[in-house]
Amino acid sequence: MLALILILIPLIGSLLLFALRGSNDGVSKNVALLTSLVEFVIAAYAFITFDSQTIVEVKYAWMKDLRINFHLGIDGISLLMIALTGFLVPLIILSTFKYSYKKHESFYSLILLAQTALMGVFMAKDIFLFYFFYEVALIPVYFLAAIWGGTNAPRITFKMFVYTMFGSLFMLVAIVYLYIKASTANIQELYTAAKFISPASQNLLFWAFFIAFAIKMPVLPFHTWQPDTYSESPTPATMLLSGLLSKMGVYGLIRILLPLAPVGLSNYGLIAMILSVIGLIYGSVIAIQQNNIKRLIAYSSFAHMGLMAAGVLSGTLSGIQGALLQMVAHGINAVGLFFIVKIMYDRTNTRDLNSLGGITQNTPALSIYFMIIMLGSVALPLTNGFVGEFLLLKGVFDKNAWLGGVAGLTIILGAVYMLRMMQRSMFGERNEVTAQFSDVKGTEIAVLLPIAAVVLLMGIFPNVFLKITEPAVNSLLQLIHP
Repeated sequence: MLALILILIPLIGSLLLFALRGSNDGVSKNVALLTSLVEFVIAAYAFITFDSQTIVEVKYAWMKDLRINFHLGIDGISLLMIALTGFLVPLIILSTFKYSYKKHESFYSLILLAQTALMGVFMAKDIFLFYFFYEVALIPVYFLAAIWGGTNAPRITFKMFVYTMFGSLFMLVAIVYLYIKASTANIQELYTAAKFISPASQNLLFWAFFIAFAIKMPVLPFHTWQPDTYSESPTPATMLLSGLLSKMGVYGLIRILLPLAPVGLSNYGLIAMILSVIGLIYGSVIAIQQNNIKRLIAYSSFAHMGLMAAGVLSGTLSGIQGALLQMVAHGINAVGLFFIVKIMYDRTNTRDLNSLGGITQNTPALSIYFMIIMLGSVALPLTNGFVGEFLLLKGVFDKNAWLGGVAGLTIILGAVYMLRMMQRSMFGERNEVTAQFSDVKGTEIAVLLPIAAVVLLMGIFPNVFLKITEPAVNSLLQLIHP
């Protein structure tokens, strides 16, 4: 029942907020925060009590005659993403407490609906159920970005919607083909059936799934929707997109693509890895050139996703373990960085690095939080980004030494654009824009403190996470490399 509860709580909270039309802003905020905190407690309980030998599942007939079921389950891979979602959503909601949003009931309801769909994606054991939640997750974030975003948000978010739906059509065709071949929608049973699919069909399945998931992450050349969408969306929507929704693509590579198209991975995995590494370098170089701090972090996210995709496609234990750990680390860091950008914008009315500077002179607390999160993003040892990035680079290097060497440039390029961002925004002389910049307090500290704490805790105790995922990853590798 635990899996079902994780779906129902944010769904009930979302429906309750829709029913509270006409209530004041504070009621909506408190209901949303309370709902997300309850979800966090349950996710934390699942994380603490998890036993890799115990199967946590719930299964109900959905379309009985077609053998399609409402089938949820939790293993080590799922659990890490459930914990990330449960941790970040309360912080995203809390980050909005200083602000008022029009149609606030709908605003918070959509955030909880996105959380419901994300939990469904990470726990689905039926491939049609996975597809259902995968598509549903996009809808609330689309409306959050389009309605509460900038002037150009409707046009830009429509581009995101079209891109994602286009990729999903490839995935739907692949899913229907697998279902017809195997006469089952159970993902575990499809793993077995995939062994008997012809190599030519597996090649097509590989590209169908890769395109769908590459658009969601995104990976070059399917990335053009991302920088504008991240920049024009309201900060909570950007946090959801970068911190959580992009992880659905990496999760899909691990859970769906690798075990369902192992021959396709063997034949074309290296090409897809090359695209991912090119995107990593391209995103990093563009990030270095950005003066808009929000676009800089957007391109940084694009670069990080490229490395995660390359690690997964290496088909190695190091690569997949590194991707799982880095998904958590990047999700936490991205939410922290985008929130700091929001704080800067609210106090200065600008995101231009040329207009900032000297902020650290008035803000010791913000400077410490910013430094910790930034160092996690550049993978400094003893921060959350180090172990994941090391394992990713090892996985890519084990697959192809030359590609691993090129991917290793991320260490240098990431340090360049992140340190440049920190130096130009926080240090130097104060100016008339930043002279009255006040330090963080209240709910701002309540958001940044747990993020900074987890950045350090993950860096010091990475084995807590790696031991949870290792049994499930080893089982997956046996399917890929029998």
